Amino acid sequence: MAKQIKGTAVVTGASGGIGYELAKVCAQNGYDLVLAARSEEKLNALKKDFEAQYMIKVQVFTADLSEMGQPAALYKFCHVHHIPVEVLINNAGYGDYQPVAKADADVLSNMLDLNVIALTELTTLFVKDMVKQRSGKILNIGSTAAYQPVPRLAAYAASKAYVVSFTEALHAELKGTGVTATVLSPGVTETGFVDRAGMANAGLAQGAQASAAAVAKAGYAAMQKGSFYVIPGVINKLLAFSTRITPSRRLVLAISALVSKEKK
Repeated sequence: MAKQIKGTAVVTGASGGIGYELAKVCAQNGYDLVLAARSEEKLNALKKDFEAQYMIKVQVFTADLSEMGQPAALYKFCHVHHIPVEVLINNAGYGDYQPVAKADADVLSNMLDLNVIALTELTTLFVKDMVKQRSGKILNIGSTAAYQPVPRLAAYAASKAYVVSFTEALHAELKGTGVTATVLSPGVTETGFVDRAGMANAGLAQGAQASAAAVAKAGYAAMQKGSFYVIPGVINKLLAFSTRITPSRRLVLAISALVSKEKK
């Protein structure tokens, strides 16, 4: 018997980590997919695998979404191919672990283009169609780093603070439209993030890390419920909540600096 298709989920940064796991859980639950990432080879392998396993249709969009015009090109791709987008998952993003004084300005600019600008542009483009059809779900990937300033991850943490604030406000704006917006804020997770950010020796990266599959399942469940945020893990929830009730920003910063410093 043919599987009932719920619509199409667009997933950015889908070639690995949380993005891959989110694409997989969407496929398992009957969504066709549009997978976006930089690696055509990886995306084509996923297309073959998902179509065979889950009897869904997968389309591939190869691009660096940090480049100007690429988010709009992804949106146009969906329209040209008459793809009924029911879910948008903005997962693509990365960090850079080092003091601002030692950082490469071009790297930070590129990171913000991806983490903030591309996410905002894609959300703004797709949400209009969702509101018109009175149906749709948006899942934006934040981070527990969003809830306090993080030395050595200053720009990254600030970019994720934007994602959290933007998505929570969008969630309120969308009430009564049939569309929801959810922000998923994981802690350090077993993905390629730590290596790409150059933070293998960071205090934040020591100890047990959450699995990308568990994080993705938590995010998917919250998105389906229409929740406005989800923070997987009890400790992560407590840490995020505590920064909002701690009266002294100096204390929050001091604790964050202690946790995020590089281990010798």
